[in-house]
Amino acid sequence: MRKITAGIFLSLDGVAEAPDTWHFPYFNDEMGAVVQKQMDAADTMLLGRNTYELFAAYWPGSDEEIADHMNGTPKLVVSRTLERAEWENSTVVGGPDPLAELARIKEGPGKNIGVVGSIELVRSLLRAGLLDELHLLVHPIVVGKGKRLFPEGDSIPLRLAESTTLSTGVLSLVYTPEAK
Repeated sequence: MRKITAGIFLSLDGVAEAPDTWHFPYFNDEMGAVVQKQMDAADTMLLGRNTYELFAAYWPGSDEEIADHMNGTPKLVVSRTLERAEWENSTVVGGPDPLAELARIKEGPGKNIGVVGSIELVRSLLRAGLLDELHLLVHPIVVGKGKRLFPEGDSIPLRLAESTTLSTGVLSLVYTPEAK
């Protein structure tokens, strides 16, 4: 059975939105290796509609080193409203219950399915019990504004499975759902 994993850049005050405005001063080869390890463990990307639309507008024309990976990797786009996904190797997971379809896909063969960005999708997967691992890179900065990974709402118990302190002060944390 495949795992669904999510990797999120997070500020100390829980902001996950727009990491491009605060994340890069902390990025180094050490963090790159952590991110690469998670990418290597997955053979499919899982995106919410908003992240999909941002990425589909950017990556096909990019000449960045990672562009081949972003364009060539199979992508699942969770959306109840998107009818087609035009970006290469993209498939819409929709219909009346996209989470049930994801549960079915998890049962198939393959490596991990990695959620990229898509914090609303991460929340939905956690609530539905479909997220197997939550990888957080917690940066030592208080951003002060922006969408938080966990706003007020559901209580979801998690278990710390792994923790590493990087040389920049970033914490690499891996959580799994608490056993029921």
